[in-house]
Amino acid sequence: MSPNPCVGAVIVSGDAVVGRGFYTAAGVRHAEVLALDEAGEKARGATMYVTLEPHAHQGRTPPCTDAIIAAGIRRVVAPMEDPNPLVRGRGFAQLRDAGIDVELVPEHATRAAELNEAFLHFMRTGRPLVMLKAAVTLDGKIAAPEDNGGWITSEKARAHVQTLRHNSDAILTGIGTVLADDCRLTDRSGEERSRPLLRIVVDSQLRLPLESKMAESVKGDVMVVTTSAGSVERRRKLEANGIRVEMLEGADGRVSLHAIAELLGREKYLSLMIEAGSKVNWSALESGVADKIFFYYAPKILGGMRSLPVAGGAGRLRRADAIRFRDVRLHSITANEFAVEARLEK
Repeated sequence: MSPNPCVGAVIVSGDAVVGRGFYTAAGVRHAEVLALDEAGEKARGATMYVTLEPHAHQGRTPPCTDAIIAAGIRRVVAPMEDPNPLVRGRGFAQLRDAGIDVELVPEHATRAAELNEAFLHFMRTGRPLVMLKAAVTLDGKIAAPEDNGGWITSEKARAHVQTLRHNSDAILTGIGTVLADDCRLTDRSGEERSRPLLRIVVDSQLRLPLESKMAESVKGDVMVVTTSAGSVERRRKLEANGIRVEMLEGADGRVSLHAIAELLGREKYLSLMIEAGSKVNWSALESGVADKIFFYYAPKILGGMRSLPVAGGAGRLRRADAIRFRDVRLHSITANEFAVEARLEK
């Protein structure tokens, strides 16, 4: 639904549901208006249940509050206010001024917030919610030192990854992963999107091959982020191939992940998923650009000192300095696989 939130609305008259609506990627009409259209005259005197506060400002569509008032809705129930600080509370105030009973049900606010996690984060920070995803063995390894044929996790786990990709506005990887795996990083869920998944490659020296699957599949949806070390000639060739090239160099001479997040925020990308190798993963964690992790665990152990860990780099030198997480949740994937979702403590 990005850049808009996920919103559903149900209208109840007596004991009967007379109208339903939910915002979709296909159009701009909001859930409240769609529900009112279905209810028709039955909306008069009815109660509307909606995911969050109806908007009272003019955007791409007229205010939903105007439509609710005109339809004669008697009561509106919602779990949370609009997270946009510029309009928060205005919708409820307009409804109350029109004599409509407004009930805020905070006991359902957590569930509503989970549904719109990226939207709420963006409204608070102006930056996309950044999630680091990885498939790992029980000993935390993501790659073997020699033959890396096959998969760490099951087909069901990999299908679940497509759900995460579908729910993301952008996906980022490093040039090392592209060169090693020749990946496309596309959304293969088959579900409708509100905008193409933006594929981002961190490539300091512009080594992305034009014959790679990533470059060959470009449809205005690939961005390479480089540094001053990238050659002008290579940049011209990539751009001629339809690939967007941005130079976002940090003080250390490397690509700045924070600058990427800021750029995405300016362009109203609400969520970024990182699917990368050990070095990029560590940079995302160490720099604090990552907001959460989603790690799929397979019942396997690679062992050894040369197998790559999920996060490489310099690491922390003392256990007391370990990067910490909160709000840890476990997800069952198969009978023998699970995933860990958690937020970084910042």
